[in-house]
Formats: sequence, structure tokens, C-alpha cells
Amino acid sequence: MTSDDTLLTDDDLFLFNEGSHFRLYEKLGAHPMAVDGKDGTYFALWAPDAQHVFVVGDFNDWNKKSHPLRPRGQSGIWEGFVPGVEKGAIYKYHVASRYKRYRADKADPFAFRAEVPPKTASIIWDLDYSWADQEWMAGRGERNSLDAPIAIYEVHLGSWMRAPDEGGRSLSYREMAPKLADYVKRMGFTHVEFLPVMEHPFYGSWGYQTTGYFAPTSRYGTPQDFMYLVDYLHQQGIGVILDWVPSHFPTDEHGLGFFDGTHLYEHFYREKGFHPDWESFIFNYGRDEVRSFLLSSALFWLDEYHADGLRVDAVASMLYLDYSRKEGEWMPNVYGGRENLEAIEFLRRFNEEVYKAHPDAQTIAEESTAWPMVSQPTYVGGLGFGLKWDMGWMHDTLLYMAHDPVHRKYHHNELTFRMIYAFHENFVLPLSHDEVVHGKGSLLGKMPGDDWQKFANLRLLFSYMYAQPAKKLLFMGGEFGQWREWKHDESLDWQLAQYDRHAGLQRLVEDLNRLYRSEPALHELDCDPAGFEWIDASDSQSSALSFIRKGRSTNDIMLIVCNFTPVPRHKYRVGVPRGGFWREILNSDSKEYWGSGQGNFGGLDAVRTPFHGRPYSLNLTLPPLSAMFLKSERQRK
Repeated sequence: MTSDDTLLTDDDLFLFNEGSHFRLYEKLGAHPMAVDGKDGTYFALWAPDAQHVFVVGDFNDWNKKSHPLRPRGQSGIWEGFVPGVEKGAIYKYHVASRYKRYRADKADPFAFRAEVPPKTASIIWDLDYSWADQEWMAGRGERNSLDAPIAIYEVHLGSWMRAPDEGGRSLSYREMAPKLADYVKRMGFTHVEFLPVMEHPFYGSWGYQTTGYFAPTSRYGTPQDFMYLVDYLHQQGIGVILDWVPSHFPTDEHGLGFFDGTHLYEHFYREKGFHPDWESFIFNYGRDEVRSFLLSSALFWLDEYHADGLRVDAVASMLYLDYSRKEGEWMPNVYGGRENLEAIEFLRRFNEEVYKAHPDAQTIAEESTAWPMVSQPTYVGGLGFGLKWDMGWMHDTLLYMAHDPVHRKYHHNELTFRMIYAFHENFVLPLSHDEVVHGKGSLLGKMPGDDWQKFANLRLLFSYMYAQPAKKLLFMGGEFGQWREWKHDESLDWQLAQYDRHAGLQRLVEDLNRLYRSEPALHELDCDPAGFEWIDASDSQSSALSFIRKGRSTNDIMLIVCNFTPVPRHKYRVGVPRGGFWREILNSDSKEYWGSGQGNFGGLDAVRTPFHGRPYSLNLTLPPLSAMFLKSERQRK
């Protein structure tokens, strides 16, 4: 480059100002380069109401006047080249507003790397990395499709596993890569989902109070170290989903809030721009440049870090202007309604642009209401997500499982209600981190009864989840029955896995994943009503359920029978659609899972005794607190 050149073209400025620039990270921020033969760094910052902007850092002893940037026309962008400042330099922007003598030292909104918290400055960095996941990237579309098995292991990087011999410190990205990949591969999960890795000042926010929308947290290493983790997982056949938070951002002084002395990123009105639950700012989705910023962030993680999907946090808080607000604390839209029209349009554009650029990726909404068509295409009026968390199933099922089995017959509808709406959206069944924090207790701790019954109930819960039509998500620690609530600053209690009851539960989850992946009947039609059929949904007196799962081939039929009481049920007749042998391919009461070992001796032949409106039936033994999977293997002639 010459001194007259700039990274920003007039087209860039036009697209940025109209909200249609989706690769801003290539233009704004800090970019090492050579100008007129001199090495240095080009800086560009959006601060339209600044009077002056200076680059300050360790290279100029944080002098607030020595390195000014210049405004670029009327675009609101300040830019400049600083010779001698190269990769690794620490910096901020000193922003002097034209209003109220406001001055602040701000981290770079487009920085690729930040200092390790509690320090808050940005670090000049690049994204150079040699990827080795070409095979995964070429075929990931099939692994991310709605007819593929998707079993997600939700992970918080800082607390999944720590180094006990080194004071319990968190593992680095590179240390975690082989350990996590080996474990996830052994357990049979198809994807991992990381709680937000984007830089965040408060560790206790678990990443959901994001300040660095283009920087993985430095707590565990460099950007290249995080790339290595993703790359390693891909090479082991494991997909990577990232939590992404466009719903709100923290009020920390170095962050996006009140950036140039005005409400630049957040909405001006407190009723729209401040979230009472999280005491954080809310993005102004109606501002063109803010949309460019957020959409660039979304595509950044897909473009540069090879993420296979984005799970969007707190979508409901974006959709409703009165979300978690009392009467008089919110402002209606232009039509007098409670819908946030700008946020709706933003989410639709987000999904359109993601799928346009990466049709083999997935977007997933954490949306906790009955907003219609969240996972339907935008061209039919939907929001355009690929999948949506089924929060209703999570709530109803955990409520049901918490009941003493003697009372469950009075709450049978909490199990069956889901099938009324199960195919209105493309669902993920989440047993997530949110269910094991803030006094809610662990999954195991929620289960009633003595220790044997608690483990049996949890095995039944997991089996029932895998039997249901939908994709699956399980938060770390649940798979081996952690007793205590998750703590973000401590390791999981891995020592528990040495005990039979915990090892048995872990083995069950491993086998459920294997079964889910290998049997088309359990995944091909997860999002299609043709894949599910009730046998008996009404046996509340026995607290039992029976249903069929089907694949596209007429040969792929699976019967699932669940007994939600600790009472074994002998000679329990269940109608089935065909004769022949029905092989018992998984029984959650098996002794290898620390169950009682009751069952049907590997399977049985259907008899020509009509039942439940079916031409054949099976006379089953239902073990206590159990789920059984029986596969139709051959048709009787």
C-alpha cells in the first residue's frame, strides 16, 4: 500500500452505512501491513459523534494525543496508519466526544484478540492459520442436516476439566483439544456446543456478557489456539456449535456502551436499550451500522473459525418489547404492538445471510415462547432458523420427573402434551446448563427416591429424550450423574465415574448415542410427523407410554415402551403394526447400567392378537423406571 491507500473503499462505506456490509472485520479494527515500505498497523473505528480519536497503547506510553486518527468524510469512521506498531502491540482508542466533554478509553470493537481479563485492552493480531479439516468441511452438510443424527454435548470451556496438579487451573484450548475430542468421540456425541467463547470481562457471566464480538477469550490461549481446537474436533468427526449473543451486551466502560458519548450501539430509550434482568444494554437493531456490525460478527465465526453452527441466545428477549418488563416500562412499536419489528427483521436477515454464505451450517434459536415459525423459512413468514430449542418439553418433562412416581399418574399430560406441537418447529430437546444452576440442583438431584431410584429415573429421562423425535442436547456432567450443581470456576467431578452407578449411567448415554446414530428410525424423521406414531399415550394408571419411531424405509421401525414407576409390570400387552421378532436392543434397566436386570431376554415374537388397534401385539415385561427400545427385525410370513 501507499500512503494514499486505505483498506476502506467507497463501496465499503456505502454498504456499512446502509446495514449491508457483512465482512466488516476485514476493514475495521487493527490490521498490520506495510505502507510506503514501512511496517505498521492500519486502524479504523466507527465513532460518528467523536470530536477526536487517538490510538493509545504500550507503543506510545498510552499518550492520549500522540497518534490521532482522521475522519473519513461523513461516514463516521476514523482511520489512520501508525508505523512501527506491529502484531502483539497492546492498544485502545481514546475517544473524545463532541458532547458533554465525554472522554473514554475504549477497547477495539473489531479486535481479534484481547488481554486476559481483568485487563481490558485490545491486542493487534492476525488470523493466519493452516487448517487441516478439509474433509470435514466438504461433508459437513450431511452431518448438519435435519435428517442426520445430531446429539450435542454442551460445554463450558473453563470448567469441563481442570488441571488438579496445577492449582485447578483451566485447560488451554490446545490442552483441551485431544482430551475433549477423545471423550466426545468415545461417548458418541456428534457435536459440541461451547458456551460463548467470545471475550467477556466477567467470568461469572459464562460468556453471555460479551465485549469482544470478534475475539475468542484469551483466558485459554490465542485465536490460533482456538482454531486448533475447532480443527482438531473436526478432524475427529465432531461438529462445533458456538453460542452467540446479539441480544445484549455489558455496561463495562471499555466496551460498546455509550461508545462515542452517545448511545451508538445501544438504543437511546432506556425502555428499549436497557435489559432489567441482566442489567445490560440492548442493541439498536434499527440502526444500519449496528446491523452490519452484528451480521459481520456472526459470519466471522463461520468464515474464520469454521464453526458449524450458531446458537442464538435469548431470542425471546429480542422479539418482545415488553420482555420481562412491567406495564409502563416498555415502548410499543409504531403499530402499538409488543413485537420488536427491528429485531424481527434483523433475525430474518441474519438467517438469510448465514445460509446464503454457509448453506451447510445450522442456526439454532433459544426461544422460550410460542412465537410462530421460528424455524421456518423467511419466504413463508418465518424467522429462518434451522432449529429451535424445545423449552416447553424441558420444563414439562423435568416437572414430571420430579414428582414421586406414586403421583405421576395425575400428571400424565406433562409427558404427552409435547406431541400436540412437536412438529410445529424443528426442535432440539435441551437439558442445558440453565437447568443445573442457581439453586435448581443437578439433573440427578432433581430425581425423586433413594439412590437406586434417582439413577433409574435419570436413565429413564435420558432414554425418553433419545426416543423422542427431535435433536438432542445434554450439558456436561449430566452424562455421568454429577451430584452437585455446576460451578463455573471448578472442574466437573470426574472422580465419580469410577463408581458403578455413575459409570453405568455414562455407559447408557454412550449406548443411546450409538443407537441414535445407527438407527435411521431414531433420527431420519426427527422433524417430520411421519416418523412418530403413538401406540398408547393414555395409560396414566400405569404411568406408561408406548410409541413407534419410523425411518424413511418401511423396514425401519422401533418400538419404545417407558415405565415411569418403580413397579415392574409383567404381561404388559402392547399392540404393534407387524408380526415377527422384535429384538430388545436397549433396556435402561440393564445391569450394565446399574439397573435391576429385568427385561425380555433379548426380544420376543409378536403374536396375532390384535391390541391398541394393531393386528399384532407383544406381551412384555416392563422393568421398573425404565425405557426399552425394540426393533422390528423380520416379518412373519
